[in-house]
Amino acid sequence: MMKKAILLLLILCLQSCHYGRMIRYYKADIDDHKIFPYTEVNTGENTFYFKDGSTTDEAKKLDTLSFSVDGKRYAMDKVLDIHSETTAFLVIKDDAIVFENYYEGYKRDSISNIFSVSKSVTSLLVGIAIDEGKIESVHDPITKYIPELNDADPLFKKLTLAHLLDMRAGLEFDESYSSPFDEVSRLYYGKKQLKQISKMKFNYQPGTHHEYQSVCTTLLGIAVERVTGMQLGKYLETKLWIPLEMENPATWSYDDEKNKNTKAFCCLNTTAIDLAKIARLMIYKGEYNGKQIVSKAWVEKLVTPNKENDCYQYQWYSKNCEEDFYALGILGQQVYVSPSEDLIIVRLGKSWTSNDVFISRIKEVL
Repeated sequence: MMKKAILLLLILCLQSCHYGRMIRYYKADIDDHKIFPYTEVNTGENTFYFKDGSTTDEAKKLDTLSFSVDGKRYAMDKVLDIHSETTAFLVIKDDAIVFENYYEGYKRDSISNIFSVSKSVTSLLVGIAIDEGKIESVHDPITKYIPELNDADPLFKKLTLAHLLDMRAGLEFDESYSSPFDEVSRLYYGKKQLKQISKMKFNYQPGTHHEYQSVCTTLLGIAVERVTGMQLGKYLETKLWIPLEMENPATWSYDDEKNKNTKAFCCLNTTAIDLAKIARLMIYKGEYNGKQIVSKAWVEKLVTPNKENDCYQYQWYSKNCEEDFYALGILGQQVYVSPSEDLIIVRLGKSWTSNDVFISRIKEVL
């Protein structure tokens, strides 16, 4: 009888709790949009297409670009195909696609989880909510927008949106994905995100210590949902996906059917070509077709290197605290932007690869 009870408990856990999900699926995967509930992010009537740059000098240079692997040299396309678990690789120069290819069975319209690149998109949505007056100031405490946290650790009352944007929350939070028991695994595989967060304590006073913590973006996403009255995916659809004339529908996973708090920190599921349009928006300082989608001041905040915060500013990284900036996901998802060269590089994949090597060589030849 006891054995049957234990077996039944194990089956229920595997079906419903985050421990079961992690045991069943083992580790985060780019196709996890298939296992979580999600919000649909639809496209509009119009579609923007980059120019065809396949016959340009830049494209020819990339065709001849080679890399050394285990003492042998291979063309870039071959390295991406057989040595990197890349699923999509795009290079866009001067608004023209000079390299575009897909691997591992993925295609131009195949959506996948972009993981922490989602954080950078969330930051744009925070800026739009500020532009619209729905969020008054980044210096507001998070409790102003999520009042339930007034009943949690008192330090939540000192935690501002700016602290969250710069990952200076100071929370006790394990980002390792090393076990079913660490906090980031609970957020990723679990339900009731806000309930989980309300139980958290602080290691540092908010604003005093920079430490990358996905919980920061989760709180930002919930705040945007509260002030807009919309799921984050629908706000994305209205404010970015349709205005930027995206090519493919996307989805954004949320925690559970009751709460429907979007997993803002990880789980926007989209394509490389549409991520390139986010990058293009950044190059044009938030403007698209003569319309200011997000304020120029907000975009400049995202791309201006913050040397006092490990070159991390409002959910975006700056390369060596210089002009180039990028968004980055745990399995090597990357949106890299070099504004002065009007260069965009997007890489999606199933595991981490040497993105820096590809990016530096591409910049050398272009």
